[in-house]
Amino acid sequence: MIRQIIFYENNFLKFYQQQDQKVKGKIQYVFELIKQVDRVPKKFLDHITGTDGLFEIRIEFQSNIYRVYCCFDQGHLVVLFNGFQKKTQKTPQNEIDKAVQLMNKYFDNKKQENEKLQKYSDF
Repeated sequence: MIRQIIFYENNFLKFYQQQDQKVKGKIQYVFELIKQVDRVPKKFLDHITGTDGLFEIRIEFQSNIYRVYCCFDQGHLVVLFNGFQKKTQKTPQNEIDKAVQLMNKYFDNKKQENEKLQKYSDF
């Protein structure tokens, strides 16, 4: 396994639980690809232009399109934020904004945890 996938908060899980079994299966297939393939094709994973490290996982099933926002941490950790079904050509800005906020919160919380660990290790 090249990468590990984790969820940040429960936004992605809420989205995932609303999908039917076939869509869940396709999401799991794409996740396995991301975990195991060294260079993931842009068809499945692409950087969001204008953001600092936000990516979208692209899932297509039948005529439906789904997006899951994520980022990389420590190179091998994929952190999932939120997902939605894409119904228009252009991705809704509020979905991107939500993902950016979650990503910033994730790294802020991580930084605070590391600072706490640093203080305790000063003894």
